[in-house]
Amino acid sequence: MVMGSSGSKLEKALGDQFPEGERYFGLENFGNTCYCNSVLQALYFCIPFREQLLEYYSNSKNLTDAEENLLTCLADLFTQISSQKKKTGVIAPKRFVQRDAHEFLNFLLNELVDTLEKEANAAKSSPETSPLPEKIANGPRHPLPNGVQKEPIVTWVHKSFQGILTNETRCLRCETVTARDETFFDLSLDIDQNSSITSCLKNFSSTETLNAEDKFFCDKCCSLQEAQKRMKIKKPPHILVIHLKRFKYIEQLGRYKKLSYRVVFPMELKLTNTVDGADDSEYSLFAVVVHVGTGPNHGHYVSAVKSHSHWLFFDDENVDMMDESTLQSFFGSAQEFSGNADHGYILFYECVRLRS
Repeated sequence: MVMGSSGSKLEKALGDQFPEGERYFGLENFGNTCYCNSVLQALYFCIPFREQLLEYYSNSKNLTDAEENLLTCLADLFTQISSQKKKTGVIAPKRFVQRDAHEFLNFLLNELVDTLEKEANAAKSSPETSPLPEKIANGPRHPLPNGVQKEPIVTWVHKSFQGILTNETRCLRCETVTARDETFFDLSLDIDQNSSITSCLKNFSSTETLNAEDKFFCDKCCSLQEAQKRMKIKKPPHILVIHLKRFKYIEQLGRYKKLSYRVVFPMELKLTNTVDGADDSEYSLFAVVVHVGTGPNHGHYVSAVKSHSHWLFFDDENVDMMDESTLQSFFGSAQEFSGNADHGYILFYECVRLRS
């Protein structure tokens, strides 16, 4: 459903610079759906993801007959926006479940993956002979005779967002290094006051000593041993999503508190916490989901998005031009008690240089 235009001001502001074929539409708020709208705008301007979703929609002959799910709802919304005759306006998306923006993003991506995997399995064999895929991290595994396992299905969602982490544990007695890989769609980073994304990433991959009650069972030593553990990025994703852990549970208060810490995020980011011997990957910021408010249960979500070298500010139905310098106001507060309650919460970076 398309509503009255909120973008005539935006069209005038862009003038002759309005990108050919692009559409800038606000999303109606159903009372408490800003968490959803902010993420949907960031994903719409994640161009590789948008293009794959629209291609999927146009290629799926049975989509109109299929049961409605999150994938069909999202594909329908993106198609509605991209096919509008008007350049700007407001669209009412179908209702989603109430969630935090980060929870919603994870839920959304995993639901899309589940649907695409089921369709891929159904295409390979009939439902009578094909067991439902067993759940693993971001992919299915099918039990086969003698413990042999098929490779997980790789969907276009995986190709855009999935990276691989390596958890390295080194026994301090025999020096044996045990490495375990795990996939991720986003990185959740602990934050400190007056820090930066680069320092948060370094802390994420810092070495932790396992001792006392946390000793590591070394297979070579066949016993519990002191060890050093660290997490590094083995395969960076094409779209790097960084979630800043701004909500921390305070035991004394018995509730979550928002951390308004100042965390500087750069326009260009170089990943340095990759596995040894790998070149650094370079990324460019294209979207920020911002939490506005003082706590997790009472607040608002908006998003800032880069499109064709312009920055736009999406606040539900309203879409406005924005100076890149305004992003600095989303870094956070250097003092705990300040008037600024707009804080960067989820950052979206696109890879601009693949490592060799």
